[in-house]
Amino acid sequence: QVQLVESGGGSVQAGGSLRLSCAAPRSTIGYCLGWFRQAPGKEREGVATMDGYGRTRYADSVKGRFTISKVNAKNSLYLYLQMNSLTIEDTAMYYCAADRVFVLDSPLHPPEYNDWGQGTQVTVST
Repeated sequence: QVQLVESGGGSVQAGGSLRLSCAAPRSTIGYCLGWFRQAPGKEREGVATMDGYGRTRYADSVKGRFTISKVNAKNSLYLYLQMNSLTIEDTAMYYCAADRVFVLDSPLHPPEYNDWGQGTQVTVST
């Protein structure tokens, strides 16, 4: 079980920006990692992912607005999600996820991932 800890959520007005962070063990350096979200009454959906080779995938709804990135530190790995031009449709609980493979067949598909953080809430208002 990999411990993932998200931070950076909050409330922001439409058009604003937020950056989410996910702290992970450095052992996840070659893992598939991703950001997912779940709004009330909706299924969890993939937002942005990065495979073990550093290749990224984005949901169509966030392309051009969100950017996933990763920084390897001495003892940890940090996964970020920079979110710009936020809309009320982006309101959701955001989760960091990991799976111990370099490549997944469907990286934006939540069941592909074994390990999940507790989530951080993002609320966008008009």
